[in-house]
Amino acid sequence: MIDLNQHQLELNYPCSWKYKVVIRCEHKIKQIVTDVLEDRKHKLTPSKTSSKGKFESHTIELTVENEEDRKSVFHSFSSHEKVKMVV
Repeated sequence: MIDLNQHQLELNYPCSWKYKVVIRCEHKIKQIVTDVLEDRKHKLTPSKTSSKGKFESHTIELTVENEEDRKSVFHSFSSHEKVKMVV
């Protein structure tokens, strides 16, 4: 099996990147995206709702300028108080 932690991702920037964001259903994804991305151009697509209806996931696609930008957006979503998980 390949250990992905031992390999660096090689991307040609700028490029399109997708983040899967999981939140509780009572939170508003549009407000969370605005909090993180402000006026940055993006595409928001609903994905799935958990079987018990407590959580929902959304795909957010945007252009990232470099690795630092890509990781910064990930960290911003991950650290948002209303976000359960980002993948």
